[in-house]
Amino acid sequence: MRLYLILALFVCLTSSLAKDQGRPIVQGRRRGVGPKRARKQTVLQQDGTTESNRQAGSVFVGSYRNTEEPKPSYQVAPVNAGKSEHCVFRGITMFDKTVWSPKPCVTCICTSGEVVCDQIKCLALQCHLKFQPIGQCCPICIQPVADAPEFSGHSPIPDILAEADNRISQSQLAKKEIQKNDKKERNHKKDAERKRRKKQKKEEAERRRKLKEKAATEKEEAQRRQREKEEEKAAAEERRRRMEEHRRNEEERSRVMEMEQREMLRALEEAAERAREELRGDEAAEEDVVWLRGDVFQMPPKQPTAAPGPPSLPPVQEPTEPDYDESEPAVDEPERVTTLLPPGCTISDVIITCENAKLTGIPPLSIPELKSLNLQGNEIKTIPTGAFNGIPNLEWIDLGKNKISSSGIDPQSFKGLKFLSRLYMDGNLLEQIPAELPSTLQELKVNENNLKELEANSFEGLSSLVTLEMEGNLLSEGNVNPLAFKPLKELTYLRLSRNHFRTIPQGLPASLQELYVENNLIEEISEAVFNETTNINVVVLHHNKLDESKIAPLAWINHRNLESLDLSHNSFYLVPSFLPKSLVHLVLAGNQIERIPAYVFAHMEPGLEYLYLSYNNLDSDGVEPESFFGTFNTMTELCLDHNQLPAIPAGINEMTKLHFLRLNNNKIRHVSEDAICDPMNVDDSHLVALRLENNLLDLRKIPPAAFSCVRSYSSVVLKPQRIK
Repeated sequence: MRLYLILALFVCLTSSLAKDQGRPIVQGRRRGVGPKRARKQTVLQQDGTTESNRQAGSVFVGSYRNTEEPKPSYQVAPVNAGKSEHCVFRGITMFDKTVWSPKPCVTCICTSGEVVCDQIKCLALQCHLKFQPIGQCCPICIQPVADAPEFSGHSPIPDILAEADNRISQSQLAKKEIQKNDKKERNHKKDAERKRRKKQKKEEAERRRKLKEKAATEKEEAQRRQREKEEEKAAAEERRRRMEEHRRNEEERSRVMEMEQREMLRALEEAAERAREELRGDEAAEEDVVWLRGDVFQMPPKQPTAAPGPPSLPPVQEPTEPDYDESEPAVDEPERVTTLLPPGCTISDVIITCENAKLTGIPPLSIPELKSLNLQGNEIKTIPTGAFNGIPNLEWIDLGKNKISSSGIDPQSFKGLKFLSRLYMDGNLLEQIPAELPSTLQELKVNENNLKELEANSFEGLSSLVTLEMEGNLLSEGNVNPLAFKPLKELTYLRLSRNHFRTIPQGLPASLQELYVENNLIEEISEAVFNETTNINVVVLHHNKLDESKIAPLAWINHRNLESLDLSHNSFYLVPSFLPKSLVHLVLAGNQIERIPAYVFAHMEPGLEYLYLSYNNLDSDGVEPESFFGTFNTMTELCLDHNQLPAIPAGINEMTKLHFLRLNNNKIRHVSEDAICDPMNVDDSHLVALRLENNLLDLRKIPPAAFSCVRSYSSVVLKPQRIK
């Protein structure tokens, strides 16, 4: 580096010296051989000195002090005779005054037809440090020599040095230009590389963001499924608790009845003892005794003059002492009715329960007063003729969870039951509805069987049937005859869940009020499916494959009695149009709803009261200011939880009758003062419960009057929040 600095200093000093001497710099061109190029050659000075070698570099003039001036040695090259202005050198014609260098350190000139060449001789330098630049003939000093004498006379060396300095300067400029271009190219490459890395980093960030969003979505879905499982578990626990409570109540009732029967037994025994003592042995009328040993059921004695009692047993009265006339003959002992119950069966009032008693057939009973028979959870396979002859007054039979098949039921087995109103046969192996069922039947349950078809005469004679349940079978629109439901003139409640229906079955009775077809494969609601069911009030269609485009516009819009509609867990992307005018209760939870169209509820009379849109994809663009138009004076309960809402939807503050509002598990960041409570409303507070937990709220920034319309601040749930 120091050496380069010294060379640069020499170049600067040489240029300054050339300017001070005011001598022109003579340049020569190697390539000029034509006429035009010859005219451009620089003319030699008057002293006849030759042009300096163009490859000579800059030399510090001070290095030539105290040295003798080099003597040029001119040599005349042989030329062709007869030519006075042109020279021919090695086959090349040169114009007069043309200067060129045939080889390094040699300069030639054409003068008056003769070629004169000068070979530069190097001077003896008196310096310690010498350096021969590349392309030059002679070395130079890189340290000035003290007290060097000035050149005297005229010499071509300064001109040669000036020309060399000029050429080196041009070479340096060209080098700088090349370096500048290289630097620009490098900068361009760096910019391109920087842009590429920036783009790559941006793509990587976008990919990570998408992966993070996907992971968050999967996590939220897993949490939702976990919550559903927990809710189902809680519901099952609640059902188990209620069943346990019912069982305890039944046991308590059975215990009370047993105590009453024992009291009755004790009273009868005391009465019989008194009668025996008063009638002195054989003349006394022996009273019937009822023994209750757990497997024996005996009825109280029948009074000869008593009128037939009601179906259920009357309360036991304390027997009074009979008034006997000794002159009259003794009264014969009434007939004793005795029926042995199988092990595991219990009796309570007019109910016999043989649940899970491992029975393989209908037990032979002879109890005319019996009203209810529970044979659930056994291994019964057949129902023969006359199985219920001894209990003709049965009103309710439960044969659920057995192994009864359609071929194992005798057509005449239920014919003698003139009062039967409820028949439960859930969890068996039935392939078709049992034949010859009593016309008095009002409730029939054949859930969880293998029903494969419903023929036109499957329900023949059941004109009094009100409730029909056929869940969990193999039914579909292809194996249900459109005339199958025609005999059911009084049917109001129908359950067809967990079957294989793709459409609503045809031929539903006009009397139907509640229809449950959830957990099927229903894809469309045709225009004529509910034309005959003008009294229908509840339709449950959750967990099917419906979307907003598969519901005919006139399917149910004109129904005046349809108040409850459950369309949850389908494939809706927006709230469907043409909803029933009379609708009060609408469930759309668990879909992919992204938008509530404007005025979608405006046609309803009197208006929607319960709207459930939980677990959907609603965001800021999905709720318009007119989305809830038509519900402002009727909405009572609104659930918008588990969506993507960034703010409180417009229109909620106009719902004057809203009692319950759920907005939890959204992305709400701000609650304005009038978003929920209208400050212009002077009526009494109406909100009973408000949930806003699991949002992005800063609780310190909520205005004090934001919840002024809530009846109690303790019913406002704000914690926890997801702070990011």
